[in-house]
Amino acid sequence: MARNSELAPHVGRHSRSAVFAKRGLFKGIKTSTTAATKEVHAAPEKKAASKKNGKFYPAEDVAKPKVSRKTVGKTQLRTSITPGTVLILLAGRFRGKRVVFLKQLDSGLLLVSGPFRLNGVPMRRVGQAYVIATSTKVDLAGVQVPETVTDAYFTKAKSAGKESKEQEFFGEGQEKKLLSDDRKSEQKTIDAALLSNIKKVDNLAKYLRTPWSLSKGDRVHELKF
Repeated sequence: MARNSELAPHVGRHSRSAVFAKRGLFKGIKTSTTAATKEVHAAPEKKAASKKNGKFYPAEDVAKPKVSRKTVGKTQLRTSITPGTVLILLAGRFRGKRVVFLKQLDSGLLLVSGPFRLNGVPMRRVGQAYVIATSTKVDLAGVQVPETVTDAYFTKAKSAGKESKEQEFFGEGQEKKLLSDDRKSEQKTIDAALLSNIKKVDNLAKYLRTPWSLSKGDRVHELKF
C-alpha cells in the first residue's frame, strides 16, 4: 500500500513533510571525517649579535619607513603674475586691498607690499590661490628686496610651556610686540623706491589706495581686472 494515498486526482492524503517523516531517512547514521590538523612549527628564535655565531642582526624586527623618491619642487607661478603686477587680496586681514607683487619665495608664497604708506599693507607672504592678478603693473626699477627677506623672516617664535599658553588665552602678561628697527628700515626703503615709481603714473596711487569689493548686480565672470 502506498504511503500517501490519493483523496482526489493529484491531491494526496499526507503532506510532503508527513511523507518525509514516514520514510525515516533522517534516522540514517551520519559519518564525517575531521580534517587532519597541520602541525605549526614555531619560528626559530633570533639570536642577538655575538661573536660566537658570527651573525650580526637585530634580535627583534624593527619596522623601517619606506623610502620615498619624490622630491618637492618649487610651486609653479601663474603666468599672469610677474614682478610688479598689482594683486587683489581675497582673504586674510587685508582682504580687498591692492598690493604690488615683489618676488616669489622658496616656499612658493608671494612676497607683496602695499606699499604701507599708501594702504597700510606691509610686506607679507600670500598664497597665489588667494589673489586676483590685474593687468596693472608697477615699475620695479630701483626696488631691491634684501636677501634677508625669506620665509624665516616672517616666522614667529613659538610660546613654550603650559603656563604661557594659559596666559595667552586669558590675556595675562602679554606685551604689545613691536617691530624691530631693522624691519622698519627695510619697509621704508622698499616703500620709498615703490612710491617714486608709482608717482610717475597718473592716478596709480589712488588706484592702489582704493579697496576692491563687489557690488550688487556685478557679474564676476564678466569683470576684467
